Amino acid sequence: MRKIVFIFFACVAFVLSSHAQEPARVPAYPGVITRIQPSGDTLHVYLRGDEHWHFMMTVDGWEVNEDNKGKICYNKLKIRKIDGEKKQVSVPTRRQAHDADKRSKCEQRWLNKRGVQKRR
Repeated sequence: MRKIVFIFFACVAFVLSSHAQEPARVPAYPGVITRIQPSGDTLHVYLRGDEHWHFMMTVDGWEVNEDNKGKICYNKLKIRKIDGEKKQVSVPTRRQAHDADKRSKCEQRWLNKRGVQKRR
């Protein structure tokens, strides 16, 4: 009788442990998120991606990233050597991101030359 109880609990433990190791396959939040910059400005962003690859982008499609001080900055393309091959990768800059209606003409020109724009 003890062997049967032991086998039963071993099977239950095996089944529970196998389910606990599955990753949570959940897509990013689909709506607009309002983020407050350290300067007090607000920025509206989307989260895109899944558990393996994700990024943040402004409502009008510019890729942004948060730095270690909490400031959300634009990304730009750079050529980096990855696995012995040169590839274009998106890297964060120090230029603070703004909503489209709050951008200066200088900031818009910079984005058109260097910014990384994603399709929606």
